[in-house]
Amino acid sequence: MAAAESTVSDGEGGRTGPVRLLPSAVTVLALCAGLSAVKFGLDGRLGLSLAMIGAAAVLDSLDGRIARMLDATSRMGAELDSLADAISFGVAPALVLYVTLLEGSSGGWVIALIYAVSIVLRLARFNTLIDDDSRPAFAGEYFVGVPAPAGALIALTPLAVQQQWGTGWWSSYYVVATWVVLSALLIVSRIPTLALKSVSVPPRMAAILLVAVGVAGAALITFPFVLLIVLIAMYLAHIPFAIRSKRWVAARPETWEAKPAERRAVRRAARRERPGIVRRRRPARAGRSSARLRLRPPVPRDDR
Repeated sequence: MAAAESTVSDGEGGRTGPVRLLPSAVTVLALCAGLSAVKFGLDGRLGLSLAMIGAAAVLDSLDGRIARMLDATSRMGAELDSLADAISFGVAPALVLYVTLLEGSSGGWVIALIYAVSIVLRLARFNTLIDDDSRPAFAGEYFVGVPAPAGALIALTPLAVQQQWGTGWWSSYYVVATWVVLSALLIVSRIPTLALKSVSVPPRMAAILLVAVGVAGAALITFPFVLLIVLIAMYLAHIPFAIRSKRWVAARPETWEAKPAERRAVRRAARRERPGIVRRRRPARAGRSSARLRLRPPVPRDDR
């Protein structure tokens, strides 16, 4: 959800000509999508407004990958990316929330400002961490706090709930204000969250993942707001796992250079060898199988 924040651009890339402009063009499209969300929010077309923020998040996850694939990273692209993120995931969601669920209250504008400032502070901190050479190797596998695209979608969750189930307690001023403030705290916090590049899929799970992608595609067409709510809930549920994972790795410097899959194998082996844990076999099933074998009548043999 935040590949752009994982892009490190220390200089001009190796490509020349129009190819070098492709990643920046994708960033500009993400910026336009974010600003279009404000336009649709002012027009009362809230479904399209949410869709524009989602599109901006998808485009934001692509521009950094495209730049690395084309060897077209540049310092200008990195600066443009940060500015676009501040507008698409900071200013735009704050304005959408203010003109929809927080409208009619001076406190609502304060809540919107708190959220927008949290996004800008988060992006500024990320830019400073890029140049920090003292960070251990494994630190790049975790974000510090919730990334800007994910934070924007989390803050807009009450709007998605309202679009799916109508007006209710979830769209009241105090509930929305509390939710947005909590989202801002997650954004500026130092809670670790997993970077997408550190997530690997075992080969045996590939078929299940493809089925899940198909189900998500069908849900995107039929129940897009429900899909968004489910994805946000899954993302929030992964945070305790990310905290535990980073603590485990930080306490074992010998694993810092290992790949995430190799660390998971080490953790599984450590759990199996943990004292006090005895893995018993299943005698009941074996007993039932033996009983069935003993009760089975003898098969007559033909000795002719």
